[in-house]
Amino acid sequence: MPDFSPAFREQLRDLFRWRRDVRHFRPDPLPEGLLEDLLEVAALAPSVGLSQPWRFVLVEAPARRAAVRASFAACNAAALARQDGGRAGLYARLKLAGLDEAPCHLAIFAEPEPAQGHGLGRATMPEMAAYSAVLAAHTLWLVARAEGLGLGWVSILEPEAVKAALEVPAGWVLIGYFCLGYPREEHERPELERAGWERRRRVELLRR
Repeated sequence: MPDFSPAFREQLRDLFRWRRDVRHFRPDPLPEGLLEDLLEVAALAPSVGLSQPWRFVLVEAPARRAAVRASFAACNAAALARQDGGRAGLYARLKLAGLDEAPCHLAIFAEPEPAQGHGLGRATMPEMAAYSAVLAAHTLWLVARAEGLGLGWVSILEPEAVKAALEVPAGWVLIGYFCLGYPREEHERPELERAGWERRRRVELLRR
C-alpha cells in the first residue's frame, strides 16, 4: 500500500474537520462528469459481504423535486409543532435544507437483500446492508468536500413519499436525500453550533 506521509495524514484530518452539512449553495452546476467520478469513489466504501447494496438516484425532473420539497415542508411544519416553547423559535430560524438552491439532488437507497454478497454477514444483522449504504454516503461526503463541494443531508422527509416521488423499487430503503453543490460560504464551526442548537462534544470512551 502507499506510504501516507505525515503531511498527507494532517491534510486528511483537515478534511474530516471541514466536512460540513451544507444548506447554503451557489447555483453553479457541477462540471461534466464530476458526479460520476464522485460516485465511483463512494463505491469504494466497505460493504457487508462485498454486497455493495447502495443505489444512487439523481433527481433532475422538476416535478419529482417539487414532490420531495412538499414532503420536506409538511414534515418540517410537524417537527416545528413538536418543539417546546424554548426551542420553537430557534428551530423556526434554522435553515434545514438547501433544496431550493443546490444544483444537484441525489437520493441514496439501500437494497436490503441484494443478490451480490450471497447474504454473507447479514443473517444475524440484516441492517448491515443499510449501514453499508451509509458508509457510501459518508465516503461521498468526504470526496465531495475534497473537491470543494458541499453536501447537505435532508432527513426531514417522509421516506415513503420520497420513494413514491422517485418511483424506485418497493423494497429499497431510503438512506438519505442529499443536496450537492458549491457552498455559498465557509465556516470553521458547524452551522447548528453557530446557531446555538447544539455543540460538538469530546469523545467519551467506555472501557469494560
